[in-house]
Amino acid sequence: MAYETILLERQGGVAFIRFNRPDKLNAMNSKMKDEIIAVLNEFEEEDAVRVVVFTGQGDKAFVAGADINEFKDRTALEQWDLYQQPFLYDAIDRFPKPLIAMINGYCLGGGCELILACDIRIASEKAQIGQPEINIGIIPGGGGSQRLPRLVGYGKAMQLILTGDRISGQEAHRIGLVDEVVPHDQLEAKTLEIATKIAEKSPIAVRLAKEAVKAALRMPLNEGLRYEQSLFSLIFTTEDKNEGVRAFLEKRPPKFTGK
Repeated sequence: MAYETILLERQGGVAFIRFNRPDKLNAMNSKMKDEIIAVLNEFEEEDAVRVVVFTGQGDKAFVAGADINEFKDRTALEQWDLYQQPFLYDAIDRFPKPLIAMINGYCLGGGCELILACDIRIASEKAQIGQPEINIGIIPGGGGSQRLPRLVGYGKAMQLILTGDRISGQEAHRIGLVDEVVPHDQLEAKTLEIATKIAEKSPIAVRLAKEAVKAALRMPLNEGLRYEQSLFSLIFTTEDKNEGVRAFLEKRPPKFTGK
């Protein structure tokens, strides 16, 4: 399938989705959101895709926010109806394979909300990250008010959302908004290193481990522990578990097949 607003690239088991509106600082319009959802559905069914990386095309922006032109004449009812359709941030949150945000520049508004829904966030030192919706008289609408406090705490989230200020990649790392910050010229190499390491693991184990960790944010401890036990037991039905144990005992690298 041909896409107009994103570029796709494969490196082994790692698939890159590059937001491709550099003349608009990769601002997300409805077309881009629809295409991201479509390609995630495609990658979910492809066994060869083990890890997905989001990044921006060009050297300035990851995603500089939503395309504000689309807000101009939109009514409240039209906005509510959009939430009833396939919703980008929910699609990212539900995607079963690991999602890594490679933050190469401006990451604002909807771009920040996109990385919040990812599993791992790696930022360039050049990155500028924030939730500036308040500056144009609106509030985050893609999960920012809910996911940001869970990452950085109540006070920091409130400060970022109420001031609309941008922070650097280094500051984002300090407060826990991103997991790694690296020099700009090392960003892709570092991201690919982490993504490839994950892609080499058992895809079933990776999927269940992701599911278990996400449950920690959504379940009371006792329920989460029980859920982890059920997933741990389930993985004993897989060929990858048998291969991993044999390889360990035989002191050789495992050859996982995803079965």
